[in-house]
Amino acid sequence: MIKIYEFDALKPEEILNRDIRAEANVEATVDAIIADVRARGDAALRDYALKFDHAKLDSIQVSQAEIDEAFAASDPDFLETLRMAADNIRHFHEHQVHKNFVVNDTPGIVLGQKYTPIERAGVYVPGGTAAYPSTVLMDVIPAKVAGVSEIVMTTPAGPDGKVNPAILAAAVIAGIDKIFKTGGAQAVAALAYGTQSIPAVDKIVGPGNIYVATAKRKVFGKVGIDMIAGPSEILVLADGSCNPAWVAADLLSQAEHDKLASPVLVTDSAALAKAVQQELEVQIPQLPRAAIARESVDTNGKIIVTDDMAKAVDAVNIIAPEHLELCVDDPFAVLNSVKNAGSIFLGKNVPEALGDYFAGPNHTLPTSGTARFSSPLGVDDFVKKSSFIYYTRDALGAVQSRIADFAEHEGLHAHAKSVTIRYEDEK
Repeated sequence: MIKIYEFDALKPEEILNRDIRAEANVEATVDAIIADVRARGDAALRDYALKFDHAKLDSIQVSQAEIDEAFAASDPDFLETLRMAADNIRHFHEHQVHKNFVVNDTPGIVLGQKYTPIERAGVYVPGGTAAYPSTVLMDVIPAKVAGVSEIVMTTPAGPDGKVNPAILAAAVIAGIDKIFKTGGAQAVAALAYGTQSIPAVDKIVGPGNIYVATAKRKVFGKVGIDMIAGPSEILVLADGSCNPAWVAADLLSQAEHDKLASPVLVTDSAALAKAVQQELEVQIPQLPRAAIARESVDTNGKIIVTDDMAKAVDAVNIIAPEHLELCVDDPFAVLNSVKNAGSIFLGKNVPEALGDYFAGPNHTLPTSGTARFSSPLGVDDFVKKSSFIYYTRDALGAVQSRIADFAEHEGLHAHAKSVTIRYEDEK
C-alpha cells in the first residue's frame, strides 16, 4: 500500500530519493558490450539479439517488405490515430524552430547566429515489456522539423525476428529513413560507432532501461545524447475537490510502466490522501500489469500531505517531476509558481496520457529531478548554433588596443599580437 507522509516531517532529500547511477555489474556489462560491438559490428549485434531477445536474425536492417507488410496489416483506425497524433506533434514542434539573426547596428560590424541541423540522428525505441509507437513519433518528428538529413532507428526484434508492427507503422508515418533490429546497450554502441549495417550518427535520442542509459552516458562525447533518462515519474498536485478515482488512475498510468516508476500525490487535503490510498487498492488488481504497478506503488510511491497549496507547490519544485498534473480548480493560477517540471498538465480533465500520445508537446522528458536544469526533447536537440563575426579593418582598428590590453592581462601575448600585427605598417 502506498504510504502517506506529512510534508513538514520530511527532509528535502527524503521527499523523493532517486539515484539512477548504475551498479558496478551494469557498468561492467555495458563496457563489455560496447567494446564487443566496436570490435565485431553486426556479428555482435546478431549474437546479442539471440542472447537477450531470443531472435535469430538473418539481416540487421528491417526490409522494405517487412515495413510494407506491417503497414498493410495495421488497423486503419489506429493508423488514422497515428496520423492525427503526428500532425499534432508536428504542429507543436514547428513553433520551436528558431530563426537565424544578424546584428548590424554599428558601422563596420556584423554579428549573428545561425542554426544548422545535425546531419544524422539515431532514435532508440525500447522494446521488451511494451511497444512504444508513441516514442517513434515523439523522437522522429522534431528531428524532421529541425531538418535532419538522415534519421535511423533501432529497436529490438521479437523472438520471431520481427519488429512490432505498430512501431513500424509509426515509423512510416513519422518518415524514418532506416530501421535496424537491435536494442539495449548494443544498439547505442552501434549508433555511436557504426557497424557494417548501421551508420554512425551524430546524436542519439530516446528512452531506455538502465543499460541503455548507462551506454548513452558512456558514448557521450563521441556522439551527442538527449539526456540520461531514469525511471518514469508522475506527480499529481491535487486539491480536496478532486475525484480520488481519477487521481488514482493517473498515478497508475505511470506505475504500470516499470517497477521503478515513481507515482506521487501531493495534496493539501488529508481526506483526499486517504481516499486515493484506498482507491489505488481497488484499481491495481484490475490492471493487466498489476504486478508491475503494485511494486511501483508500494516501493516508490508516496502521498505527501501539506498544510496548504503554497507548501504543495514547494514540494513540487523540490521533486522536479517528469510529469506534473495540476488537478486544481484554477491551474493557470498555479502555473507560474511551478519552477521545475518536464511537462505540465493543466486541470482536472487533462490526464498525462493525453500528452503521452496525442496533444503535441513531447513526451521524452527529463527525469530524476533533472527538470531543475533541463527540458523536454524538441527541435533544439537536433540543431547546432554557430555564431559569426565580421569587422571591417577600420572597425577592428578602433578597438585593437583594447583587445591587445585584454590579452596581455591574461598573459597571452600571441593573442594580442594577432590583432596588433595588422596595423604595424601604419606606425
